[in-house]
Amino acid sequence: MSVARRDPDAVVIGSGPNGLVAACVLAGAGMDVLVLEAHSERAGGAVGSEAATRPGYVHDVGAAFFPWGALSPAFQALPLERHGLHWRWAPIQSCHPAPDGSVASIVREPDRHDAAFGGDSRDAERWRRVAAWYRGIEPDVIGLLMGPFPSLTPLLRLGAAHAARLGRIFVSSGRGLAERWFRSAEARRVLPSLALHADVGPDDRFGAGLGFMLAMTATTGGYAVPEGGARAIAGALVGCLRERGGEVRLGARVARVRVRQGRAVAVQLAGGEEIAARVILADTDVASLLLDLARDAELPRWLTRFLRRYPRGWGTFKVDWALDGPVPWSADAARRSAVVHVGDSLDDLARFTREVRDGRIPERPYLVIGQQSVADPSRAPAGGHTLWAYTRVPSKPEGGWAARAEGLADAIDARIEELAPGFRARILARRIVSPDRLEAMDANLVGGDLGGGSNAWDRQLMFRPVFPWFRYRLPVDRLYLCSSYAHPGAGVHGMCGFNAAHRVVKDLG
Repeated sequence: MSVARRDPDAVVIGSGPNGLVAACVLAGAGMDVLVLEAHSERAGGAVGSEAATRPGYVHDVGAAFFPWGALSPAFQALPLERHGLHWRWAPIQSCHPAPDGSVASIVREPDRHDAAFGGDSRDAERWRRVAAWYRGIEPDVIGLLMGPFPSLTPLLRLGAAHAARLGRIFVSSGRGLAERWFRSAEARRVLPSLALHADVGPDDRFGAGLGFMLAMTATTGGYAVPEGGARAIAGALVGCLRERGGEVRLGARVARVRVRQGRAVAVQLAGGEEIAARVILADTDVASLLLDLARDAELPRWLTRFLRRYPRGWGTFKVDWALDGPVPWSADAARRSAVVHVGDSLDDLARFTREVRDGRIPERPYLVIGQQSVADPSRAPAGGHTLWAYTRVPSKPEGGWAARAEGLADAIDARIEELAPGFRARILARRIVSPDRLEAMDANLVGGDLGGGSNAWDRQLMFRPVFPWFRYRLPVDRLYLCSSYAHPGAGVHGMCGFNAAHRVVKDLG
């Protein structure tokens, strides 16, 4: 005789890393947790892997290298290695070549910084000193930036002198900081290039912080990749959750959050099933959550207006390749690098930023290129390699993506060929993923935005997702936001879910 499952204490909508981390924390606190995932075949959201080009070639569908993998307090708090997560690193973390032959690279080993960072010894020495300073304060910086805002204890531990120096960095533009610190073009393009992982251009006010943090974490935790593909992260989190008594249901699309007398009391699935819970956490887009799923909630009119025009980040255009050999980069460092960033100079990065903001598809796109098979040979058959790249684009270009996708993919091939003559001859297969396809894959990636909304300075801290709801609670009682639309935002670190779950535990006593 079958026994009906009792209603859980907590329902988590969505099984991205933030949702799964939140579920693990709640289950570890003794709560009965159910995670509902719309995808019928796998958990993980945009963190997954599939054979997208040819048999034996494993491609990550979204995020593919993980600066926070070894550093995230959320991941460190969970026994993920016991559940199959093993990190791998390439010899070089990030390489920044240009057609003129200049190159700057970032490595993890402290004693190799001066040998890797560009060709000017003064730039290399500056880099070495900055990286050494950062390593000494990293635990407090991570606590300050990744914990619930405001995080006063890490700030006090950091001390006034370090906090002031960090503050001067964060109030700078990427260009301003790069020109203040470095002399050569290759060194100056590194930090602003990293900031373009999100919608932060080199001349943006307060734009230096993102590039600085991505550069510094490359020197400590590195740009790790999980052995076997990004799916290993989701698999380890699911394993951890099940070990703690939690459950994940696939193919369970939430159609509605039931709100009664100002409190979230249940979710209704697309098939009509209703599941009651003491508390509901959403690893979702905040606008669709409050305007669509929780549509019975009474929201302030100003909030409804704001959510209808929620500030989105740029669209993302991604390409996967199956190659019959490694990319033949002209720069030797690029051949050994986890990530290769393609942007010729500060002015080239600024040009790219202007074009995307003007709604144009760049003819010479800035690129973030992931070489996962350099660190993890299991991603491809013997002798073969996978390659993954993305660029930023307007979400809805004139004429639509059906007419524009192949042309942009060809332009991306050409830009790589410029730095790696013979690249196109090694392509066995190519898959194009335009912003509309990203959103179809995961509804949270609205318009192909990977960042949980804009990552501009005025969309951070107390403004994320919107003031005054910046500490995971929402204007509906017992409904919490645990996605990258909450602080600290984008990046596969699980901290949005980690912080939200601890908020729930505290609120429920």
